[in-house]
Amino acid sequence: AVCLGLLCVLLLVGIIGLSVYCKFSMLSLRLTYYSNLTEERDQLQTSCNTLTNERDQLQTSYSLLTNERDQLQTSYNNMTEERDQLQTSYNNMTEERDQLQTSYNNMTEERDQLQTSYNNMTEERDQLRTSYNNMTEARDQLQTSYNIMTEERDQLQTSYNNMTEECDQLQSSYNIMTEERDQLQTSYNNMTEERNQLQTSYNSMTEERNQLQTRKTCPAGWWKFGTSCYYLSYTVNTAGSVQKECRTMGGQLVVINSREEQVVDNTLSQHTHGTSDSHSCGELAGSVYLWRWLYSNCRGQGHQLRLLWWCD
Repeated sequence: AVCLGLLCVLLLVGIIGLSVYCKFSMLSLRLTYYSNLTEERDQLQTSCNTLTNERDQLQTSYSLLTNERDQLQTSYNNMTEERDQLQTSYNNMTEERDQLQTSYNNMTEERDQLQTSYNNMTEERDQLRTSYNNMTEARDQLQTSYNIMTEERDQLQTSYNNMTEECDQLQSSYNIMTEERDQLQTSYNNMTEERNQLQTSYNSMTEERNQLQTRKTCPAGWWKFGTSCYYLSYTVNTAGSVQKECRTMGGQLVVINSREEQVVDNTLSQHTHGTSDSHSCGELAGSVYLWRWLYSNCRGQGHQLRLLWWCD
């Protein structure tokens, strides 16, 4: 208990000492801060006085500049008004000058035209005077001619009346001929249209026939060349019986009328026997009878027949 009491006393003494020290420190700090504030206040007071003097000087300068500005503004406004007035005057003078220049140019052009017209009129007057004299002479001549022409006119009037009657008759004949021509023209047009229709039909049927011939196929055992079918008979017969057999089969014996048919015939012979055929009529070629050349396209040498114009 004694120790605890002593500790309490010691703590109380420490606290009291600490409080005294803190108060002393705070007082010292306040004194220092106050001194500093006093110095700053003096400096600020000096600056304020200086700024006040400068402000007064600037205020004076501002007043002077304001007065000068007002004077200059007044002068500027006056100058602007004078400039506008001068510009207006200048524009008016320019416009008047242009108008006067245009008027001068027009007057000059009119003067030149009038001068030219005067010169032309002088020339025309001289020409008219000459023409007048010539016309006077021509008038006298024409008067004489007029008298002569009057007599001729009366004669021509009589002839005209006669021609008028003939013209009326010819006009009637012409009208009749015109009607007949129109009728004939109508008939011609109808005939032309019919002819064109028939030509169109003919062309269509020709085209259909060609298409059918192109698509036509040959029966079994027949050879097709171009648009025709060829049959090689392997039976020995006379020409008459072969002709009858061909007709029975719906064909006819080969008649060579061109080089192309000769080439077809040679091709069939070569395809069948491997040799070119140039035998006489009815001659046996291997085991095949080729009855051909019914017309006078070949000439006879005894019983031998040969081609006239396509044989190589």
